[in-house]
Amino acid sequence: MLGTHTAAHEYCFVSSFLAKQTGFSEDDLELLWQALAQMFEHDRSAARGEMTTRGLYVFKHDLELGNAPAHVLFESIQPKLKEGVSVPRSFDDYEVTVDEASLPSGVTLSRKC
Repeated sequence: MLGTHTAAHEYCFVSSFLAKQTGFSEDDLELLWQALAQMFEHDRSAARGEMTTRGLYVFKHDLELGNAPAHVLFESIQPKLKEGVSVPRSFDDYEVTVDEASLPSGVTLSRKC
């Protein structure tokens, strides 16, 4: 598994090849999604006191090598300010849209939270 971080997004990648080599199972994958969805609930340090996971979008490929590049899939999820909002004050000032109709063949999207 590889992960990267940006200011507003977290990305996580699970390699089917490495999963086979390490014995990483579907049960392990579900536990990972649960941990990501709840990762801030049990860590209320001063640095992360009010952080929360607002969405967990999981792309699954039919092919072991993938059906589409990651950047194409990530671009199908677009967070933006709602109309009339120039200075965001809360998460409710944003709208997150997902263009599921444009997902490549062989890719499914699940929302885990």
